[in-house]
Amino acid sequence: MSSQKFESLEDDLCSIIDNAKVTVERKIKNYSGEERKSAARQVENKLEDAYLILQEMEGEAKVAPVNYRTQMLGRIRNYKSDIESISRSLKQRTTGASSSGSRGFNTEDRMEASQRSKLLQGHQSLQRTSDSIARSQQISEETDQIGVEIIGELGEQRETLVRTRDRLHETDGNLVRSRKILKGMARRVMTNKMILIVIILVELGIVGGLVYWKFFS
Repeated sequence: MSSQKFESLEDDLCSIIDNAKVTVERKIKNYSGEERKSAARQVENKLEDAYLILQEMEGEAKVAPVNYRTQMLGRIRNYKSDIESISRSLKQRTTGASSSGSRGFNTEDRMEASQRSKLLQGHQSLQRTSDSIARSQQISEETDQIGVEIIGELGEQRETLVRTRDRLHETDGNLVRSRKILKGMARRVMTNKMILIVIILVELGIVGGLVYWKFFS
């Protein structure tokens, strides 16, 4: 895990759950009267402590990195399921003991048990709400991360397009310069041809003059 505090809270929670489970499944059935009521209250207090520890664990999971957060939340859900199972077992055993005719809870004890049951149900409802908020926050953070990655990719693509555009501009400039050079070369070729023609004509004139002077004068 990424959080030492989460691991410490998890150890405390496992100890509470194990003790509560042993009391409900093995010990409480052997108790009666005040001893049974006292054991039930102790278990309920432990379950309340367990819910408080779960809330702290959820707080640690929310700030953990994404690759650890999913695993943390999964373990929290498992612990929550164990706590709810213990709470149901406790309620069944205490209710069964009361209806069997043995020394059950009196009116005050039943009211106290009802209040504790409502408190546990409130804790469970709060935990479900916290789970929903945590999942929504996780989805939001993952969406933000995806958005950042997309923006980064778009930025890289924009830079690539800008570089491509710049290269196209450079290529256009090179083509313009090449056309100017070719036009200049073509003009020089034409000039050289004209000069060559003039030279040939002059030479022909000179030769013609020499021939005329030699043979006809």
